[in-house]
Amino acid sequence: MNPVVTISGLGHSYGGAEGGAPILDDVALEVREGEVVGLLGRSGSGKSTLLRSIAGLVEPSRGELRFVPDAAGKPRSVAMVFQSFALMPWLTVLQNVELGLEAQHVPADERRRRAIAAIDLIGLDGFENAFPKELSGGMRQRVGLARALVVEPSLLLMDEPFSALDVLTAETLRSDLIELWGEGQLGIASILIVTHNIEEAVLMCDRILVLSSNPGRIAAEFRVDLPQPRDRLDPRFRDLVEQIYARMTQRAAAPALPVDHGLDRPLPEVSVNSLAGLIEEVEAPPFSGRAPLSTLADTLQLEIDELFPIIETLQMLHFLDVDDGDAVLTERGAAFAQQGVDQRKANFRRTLEQHVRLASHIRKVLDERRSHQAPARRFRDELEDHMSPDFAATTLRAVIEWGRYAELFAFDDDEDQFSLEDPA
Repeated sequence: MNPVVTISGLGHSYGGAEGGAPILDDVALEVREGEVVGLLGRSGSGKSTLLRSIAGLVEPSRGELRFVPDAAGKPRSVAMVFQSFALMPWLTVLQNVELGLEAQHVPADERRRRAIAAIDLIGLDGFENAFPKELSGGMRQRVGLARALVVEPSLLLMDEPFSALDVLTAETLRSDLIELWGEGQLGIASILIVTHNIEEAVLMCDRILVLSSNPGRIAAEFRVDLPQPRDRLDPRFRDLVEQIYARMTQRAAAPALPVDHGLDRPLPEVSVNSLAGLIEEVEAPPFSGRAPLSTLADTLQLEIDELFPIIETLQMLHFLDVDDGDAVLTERGAAFAQQGVDQRKANFRRTLEQHVRLASHIRKVLDERRSHQAPARRFRDELEDHMSPDFAATTLRAVIEWGRYAELFAFDDDEDQFSLEDPA
């Protein structure tokens, strides 16, 4: 298959190429004719930045990105479908679909003919004169798809196109798109889709590229040699999903944060209820202490951006380990699942003091002060010496909830101040 776009050594940094925060680093990939390629990774892995670089919406800081003319020497073109629909609310469906053609100065008659054909293709015939506010979310995304297809791109870029839809609507639109692609009705050479849903990637794609985070690099590639339409219950399908989960959690096989965690690493803002709920789920039958992450995600209906922060926080707190794509409760985690409220609080307090240095640091400052009080600003300033203000705020919010639950310290939201008013 001929390549459509080739990328080598691509990097992107916010704040400039020199000294900026790296988002992507040394990315190399090729998208070829006749294939659907998925970019899979967590938030912060640079998936959308990579897609926008290919679309020409973002200029990479370094590297080469080249579109390869087709066999007839015709230049390649791209179109993009966004997560947020991005429709003009004052325009009708027909007018929204015509936008790209109008920008290309296509004559009005041809513009209308092509737009109506695209609307019919994606199943919105009869809604040409409707406005976006009259349409459901799934119908709006179909308009976005028609708007992208009508300009007859070589490469269709899709940025989490189903994530804003309910489960059933997303499933229907995904199936329709796969069917149209398989029948060759879309008139495009390739599709590159960004997703954070592993099953969606396996359902749709011929190849899946897994991006690591901070900065984003291609960490693994999986080829999906399963015929369409694909069955989620097929053992081969489930096996591939589990392989991808295992690969994406390899970095988390040891605690995501070191035991002597300092004040220079952001903490995920995960609620105590989420932590306790996952522990209880893994401890209960049918898992009984060991649960495949893919099954756990299905059971709890969690995407990887929701599941992984919970898993990594439990690892950091030594309540859970990850072994070959399985979540495995530690002795401390199993005990927590069986304990009553007061015992759980004591267990959680011990692990905070031992493994989250920021929590123990706050408690130490409060113990040493005669007033047993300290403004939150003091700790935000310390955190901002090592991380962005946004990460500092998120980290402090996480520790505040965990510390309150464990009765390690109290916090007054109105005064923005820590104290030992409630703890013993």
